[in-house]
Amino acid sequence: MIGWGAVLAAGLACFAIKLAGHLAPRGWLERPAVARLAALVTAGLLAALVAVQAASTGQELAADARLPALAVAAVALWRRLPFIVVVVLAAATAAGLRAAGWS
Repeated sequence: MIGWGAVLAAGLACFAIKLAGHLAPRGWLERPAVARLAALVTAGLLAALVAVQAASTGQELAADARLPALAVAAVALWRRLPFIVVVVLAAATAAGLRAAGWS
């Protein structure tokens, strides 16, 4: 029963945060510092999510085929290749390493 209470509380918290964003005065949101902070927070959150997904399994660190695939994707993005090419290169890297026995 505690689990459902936590799910309900998290859902209500998310709703309240979303509502607060809609109720914020437009003048606050148009400030350059707020726009810059929002961009930085978004990039930081995305980087953290990628790092957690690429380097962990459950609650353990994992060094498997995902890390080299992420590195290949990073180089491809740095070289400004089209996104579909980045995805295919990363997937091919991970598949090749897993086929070679590197889990």
